[in-house]
Amino acid sequence: MYPAQSHHESHSKALHHPIINGHYPRSTKPRLFENLDDAALRQIFAAARVRMIEPRRNVMIKGATPDHLFLLQRGRARSYILTESGDEVLLLLVVSGGVLGLVSLLQNSPNYMVNATTITECEFRVWDHRTIRSLAKAHPQLIENGFRLALYYLKAYMGRHAAIMTKSAESRLAETLMHLAAEAGEVRPSGITIEITNEQLGSLSDISFFTTSRVLSKWEEERKIAKERGRVTLLAPEALMAA
Repeated sequence: MYPAQSHHESHSKALHHPIINGHYPRSTKPRLFENLDDAALRQIFAAARVRMIEPRRNVMIKGATPDHLFLLQRGRARSYILTESGDEVLLLLVVSGGVLGLVSLLQNSPNYMVNATTITECEFRVWDHRTIRSLAKAHPQLIENGFRLALYYLKAYMGRHAAIMTKSAESRLAETLMHLAAEAGEVRPSGITIEITNEQLGSLSDISFFTTSRVLSKWEEERKIAKERGRVTLLAPEALMAA
């Protein structure tokens, strides 16, 4: 049983719960630009160009030359790989502050290792390879931040692999929703709303579409969530934490 509380109290506690703040912290400054002073940031951002990309367009293609670094300023994108059978494995939902093309920080960069496609119309800050390399030489903190960001992703993927072996499908789905609530959720009077499809949720949780739909339907009946097409609203985040 969960004590009666207002929506605001429940949502506030969820967003400050250690499950979220300990593993998936919300940051006001993109991780790639942490510990850089204002003068450095002005120089870095002045060297970028703004690029608008329509929905459902490729940003990066796996195997292509890594000639750009992308910082998402507005919109949503997804990063994924394709299996040999053509199935899509979603690696990351990219929201404002997310970085794509991290390998372009390296002098002799390997080709892009993943695909990235816009979900909505996106506004990016974009640096070409030569420019970001020059900036990295002038501000070595960029390279350190890039390495730390790569380790952050590695830790997340290690956690996903361990969860497959040790946690139930329902638990993995709940953790994915809490993660997304912290990173990309919009707090509304009705709850915390996340723009995501069942297919994307299932892929991020490493469970099937059928299982994802079944568990979400059960939680909707229990009034833990509300489901619309392409959208999930968390009505009782505290209850999901116990899933």
